[in-house]
Amino acid sequence: MKLAIMQPYFFPYIGYYQLIAAVDLFIVYDNIKYTKKGWINRNRMLQNGKDVVFSLPLKAASDFLHVDQRELSADFRRDKLLAQFEGAYRRAPFFKQVFPLLEEIINLDDPNLFSYLYNAISKTCAFLDIKTKLVKSSEVNIDHDLKAQEKVIALCQAVGADTYINAIGGTELYDRAEFRDQGIDLSFLKAKPFEYAQFDSDFVPWLSIIDVMMFNGSETLSTTVRQGYELV
Repeated sequence: MKLAIMQPYFFPYIGYYQLIAAVDLFIVYDNIKYTKKGWINRNRMLQNGKDVVFSLPLKAASDFLHVDQRELSADFRRDKLLAQFEGAYRRAPFFKQVFPLLEEIINLDDPNLFSYLYNAISKTCAFLDIKTKLVKSSEVNIDHDLKAQEKVIALCQAVGADTYINAIGGTELYDRAEFRDQGIDLSFLKAKPFEYAQFDSDFVPWLSIIDVMMFNGSETLSTTVRQGYELV
């Protein structure tokens, strides 16, 4: 059984969904510390030919809280964020197909950050026809005080995974020999360059999955999600 594990992100890039599609079970970390300088509640979109950051405003809280303990700001204007997406992409070829998905996701009335992100990931997977089972890390019976590689191996063992696939950015974090000693094959997913027309602008790579969906139809999306990467 193939497993991947990631923390949640807000409309992450296509490589995140390639990773989900490449495995049988995808664990989303909910009981890990929120990192202020990370990309958990923000990402990049195309606006007037340039990449622009969009984000979810959060309620002020301790930096030591877990992702599932953080809340969206009471001042979060869902209509304003939707208007930002509409202004940027209303001329995109697949806007009419994608924008209802964004409305459904963004209008979710749930203040919990993790629940909000988990719903967005799940709904986007459904749109991309990804059937992989999603599980919250806190639902897996392990010692959650374990860190880094030890925690990943424990999660693999708890769910019966014999293959663990990680994003390419984790090559320096994990030791193949350590995984092999536990009967687990370790691979890394490297997304292939994927260029497409973005209005009349020079191509801006690795933007949010929103950008990819706005400019590509279902057949291209399906092929890229399932075949647009290599395992190394």
